[in-house]
Amino acid sequence: MSEHHSVNQLVIDCPIPTDFVIDNGERYLFVSSRQRDLTHAIHKYPAKFIPDFPNWFIRKYTKIGDCVLDPFMGSGTTNLEASLLNRQSIGVDIDAFSRFIASIKTTPITDRELMHPHARLVSKIEQGYSRNKEYPVPDFPYQQNWFKSHILHELAYIKQSIESLGCSTAVRNLFLLSMSAIVKEVSEANHNCLRTCIRHNNRKHVMAGQALQKFIKQLNYNVRAVQQLNSIHKLGSVSILDNADARELQGVPNNSVDLAVTSPPYLNAIDYPRTHQLEMYWLGFANGSLTKLKEKHVGTETVKAAYYRSFVGTGCPDADCVIQEIFDSDNRRAGIASRYLLDMFANLDETYRVLKHGSRYVIIIGNNRVRGQLFETWKYLTWYAQKIGFELEYKFISGIINHFMKIPREAQMKDDHVLILRK
Repeated sequence: MSEHHSVNQLVIDCPIPTDFVIDNGERYLFVSSRQRDLTHAIHKYPAKFIPDFPNWFIRKYTKIGDCVLDPFMGSGTTNLEASLLNRQSIGVDIDAFSRFIASIKTTPITDRELMHPHARLVSKIEQGYSRNKEYPVPDFPYQQNWFKSHILHELAYIKQSIESLGCSTAVRNLFLLSMSAIVKEVSEANHNCLRTCIRHNNRKHVMAGQALQKFIKQLNYNVRAVQQLNSIHKLGSVSILDNADARELQGVPNNSVDLAVTSPPYLNAIDYPRTHQLEMYWLGFANGSLTKLKEKHVGTETVKAAYYRSFVGTGCPDADCVIQEIFDSDNRRAGIASRYLLDMFANLDETYRVLKHGSRYVIIIGNNRVRGQLFETWKYLTWYAQKIGFELEYKFISGIINHFMKIPREAQMKDDHVLILRK
């Protein structure tokens, strides 16, 4: 580990030592080289936190066999790290596609189960494709806008080839996720834009055969990653809950969790269903309007008019002052902000319920601006956490190194605030 001051921050090389001393209020820049370790990179997912964060907190605050919870699991970074450290873990996410990624990412598959179907599939893709045959394309809107006709044909062939293999569910899902990982890349959508869209001034040139080639490359990468995961002894069990929600942790008993670690959605920042809409169309998680899916998400901008016609307070004095300022210029944005905080308060209630006494909840969250008003999420969450019985043990700032994603300017964040709350 190296440490040096740079622009009022300490630069820390990962992995972070267990005994690293946290200075309250300090700003750190954590430099990780583990984002592509094992199965962490088998599918792109926006705004993932570096694996070193959950790994550090799990080593610091738990022991082998303990239970770790991530109530906003996303693609399962916390759960994979907990498994690698031989801890049990529980993953919760309202988004079915996120649960699909996380489940595959944390499931080891033996070579005996995996390698024969893999070889058969590669052979099918390399030798069996015919431009003159028809292959079934899932029904979803604006297909010809999103994909060139030859790419629709190639993706349909890949999907049919996977589904006709007759392999186990775990292997089939890994292969389908490998296809999903290249869908946006071979589409007409801008590859670096979070809100899946077509930039007519930056058209892509996706040639015939590219979907087949990219799929085989991604498939081989993912198979090697799963083989590496399977080679690790004493992995901890991972339980991904289908019917739970960060606001209502159904199936998680009172006082049963040794540590919770999460990076929840930011207010106004990422529209996850729209980010993954093409992937979800191909895998059957959606086939038309995304409105119903969006409404379920914490931080969603899809809020019904009845919710924001009048001012909705949260009970947090500092937050309500800011929300009132927003309301005076944009009542819809004010409603989105208040709903977001109330959802996050519900998560704090539930996480407090399931944590053991003396255990910690680590939250990594960013502030942003709404209609020019600074919305200090960490401060409002700390207020409510202390109100219900949490102690703020530490709070520090983690710099964000790069923005690889195109996020609206006013929603961009340069820092994450890390709260360590103790029950």
